[in-house]
Amino acid sequence: MEDNEMAMHEHMHHDMGQQAIEQHPSHMEHNHMEHGEHIQHGKHGAQGKHKDHTNHHEVMVEDFKRRFFISVIITIPILLLSPIIREFLFTVSGIIVPGFKGDIYVLFLLSTIIFFYGGLPFLKGIKDELTSHTPGMMTLIAIAITVAYIYSSLVVFGLMGMIFFWELATLIDIMLLGHWLEMRSIMGASKALEQLVRLLPPDAHMIDEQGDVKDVPLKNIVVGDLLLVRPGEKIPADGVVVEGNSSVNEAMLTGESKPVAKVKGDEVIGGSINDEGAITVKVKKTGAESFLSQVVELVREAQESKSHTQDLADRAAKWLTIISLSVGTITLLVWTQLIKADFAFSLERAVTVMVITCPHALGLAIPLVVAISSALAARNGLLIRNRIAFENARNLNAIIFDKTGTLTQGRFGITDTVIFDCTMNEEELVRYAAAVEANSEHPIARGIAASVKQAYKVENFLSIPGKGAQGIFEGKEVKVVSPGYLREQGINVENEVVNKLTSQGKTVVYMVMDGKVKGAIALADIIRPESKQAISTLREMGIKCMMLTGDNEQVARWVAEEIGLDEYFAEVLPQEKAAKVKEVQSRGLVVAMTGDGVNDAPALAQADIGIAIGAGTDVAVEAADIILVKNNPKDVVYIVGLSRATYKKMLQNLFWATGYNVIAIPLAAGILYNQGILLSPAVGAVFMSLSTIIVAINARFLSMD
Repeated sequence: MEDNEMAMHEHMHHDMGQQAIEQHPSHMEHNHMEHGEHIQHGKHGAQGKHKDHTNHHEVMVEDFKRRFFISVIITIPILLLSPIIREFLFTVSGIIVPGFKGDIYVLFLLSTIIFFYGGLPFLKGIKDELTSHTPGMMTLIAIAITVAYIYSSLVVFGLMGMIFFWELATLIDIMLLGHWLEMRSIMGASKALEQLVRLLPPDAHMIDEQGDVKDVPLKNIVVGDLLLVRPGEKIPADGVVVEGNSSVNEAMLTGESKPVAKVKGDEVIGGSINDEGAITVKVKKTGAESFLSQVVELVREAQESKSHTQDLADRAAKWLTIISLSVGTITLLVWTQLIKADFAFSLERAVTVMVITCPHALGLAIPLVVAISSALAARNGLLIRNRIAFENARNLNAIIFDKTGTLTQGRFGITDTVIFDCTMNEEELVRYAAAVEANSEHPIARGIAASVKQAYKVENFLSIPGKGAQGIFEGKEVKVVSPGYLREQGINVENEVVNKLTSQGKTVVYMVMDGKVKGAIALADIIRPESKQAISTLREMGIKCMMLTGDNEQVARWVAEEIGLDEYFAEVLPQEKAAKVKEVQSRGLVVAMTGDGVNDAPALAQADIGIAIGAGTDVAVEAADIILVKNNPKDVVYIVGLSRATYKKMLQNLFWATGYNVIAIPLAAGILYNQGILLSPAVGAVFMSLSTIIVAINARFLSMD
């Protein structure tokens, strides 16, 4: 859980919304403490902390929402009590807003409330930005609202000049709205560790010293305990088989698509699935030493190594802050020292410059595009969890795909059939094999059985553990067996086609009828139909396509050749996947990783952009920056296209949000005063309103084209 929050915290370091998060200095310390405790005590103690931490983030998003709505309510009377707004309403529409005795002090009181309540996140944010020497949006907003509040307060209590309380209130409203939209779009409580825990069963069947089996909570299991694991159950902990034999599905943990045969003395991994026979496992590792805990640590390390990417709006805000302070100070000095104007008038000019420099539209320029692109992506099956990584997708040079479950379907299917007896055709061969295999739960058997739609009745079915299955079908003894079974029976089958299929890494089984080998069936992890087209399109876009898999060299080479990959890495252990991503990054490439398994989580976190298949494990999803709801590799193409369109729209909005300053700032400073042209706050407000409207409309035109 906390691992992804750490990554999110780092990714958002320069985000507007993140400044509010950084108000709480205990956040980072709390995160490090929790990581340490997790490594020390294992996975289970982290769940309560995750819930507290998730609640902390949810409370913060709700806090921005609440501050926004309360501030908007307070803003309404502030606008109606502001002299300049009442004058503006009368001039434009003839509406007269009546005043009352002491209304200026009510205006001051309401503005004080909105300044300290609505403006609190920005007042705290400026401290964090200045402390870290990264002035940005928070600094710009805080300076504008502080200058407006102090100056207007002085005017209320005697200084000659204009009141800017309406500017203060509307600026706070707009910025709170922008922060709330952005945080809601990108903030998601991380659940990676919680989902890892869910890979393990809550209880285990422990065998005591008397040989009795009793269910005990998983947290009570210690090294040396004997556990009974029945067919179809998840293995509770890392250990070694001491009795029984079976095949174990480790695909979601190691990436190995084939079920792995397990006999006495073989090691098993907690979280993998026991497919066939019952086995007794002696626990070797628990808690922090377990395979899953090590994956968690790899995810955390990869996430923490990511570099910070500064936000576009922050860069604009930084320069506007410099311009605001510089031009405001110069304006005051020129009017007071060179022109010898009245101090109150000079101060009003300087304040007008500093307030106008903080455009309302800038607070919405990025958040609006973020919200719209996130919604557009969601409608197309893309869920964006990390905005900065998503924006960086426009610069992708290479995409690394996991094989099992990503480029392939993660399940076995028939790819080839070989007939040895000319009296039998391919359809009959598959029908006889499928009839027998329909009674087995082995993944290879399910792959054969799924190739026919009809259910057949088989008599005297018998499973041959680790070797195959047999039964009587249509009066004939039918066996579907492995090459090893034939060798044990002294049956020699040599066939060039079979040898070629085996060299491609495909699993070959034989159909034996009444003691005679009738043919062979080759199976492999089925390649997704969309994979080839997706790879072709990405390569046309100038992006290198690679594959990373725990499967063997032959299988990897066959898949790579079938779909046209540029490069592949085979037999990569889970702990090596992140290192492979880092190796590709060391070539100077911006790298995306796409995967769906627990074993992919560290690599997803290490990549510049982590893309998870939504139908995969929740662990992979939580470690990713972008989630593909559909199991369609072609959606990766859409990610790149939408990222490029989003970035372009952001640049356009920043231009509209800040461009008017080129005209507004000099006019507000009084550069054309002698020509009778002086930008008043009211006219400045019109400029800012138009800018905000343009930004909002422009954002709506975002599309994936």
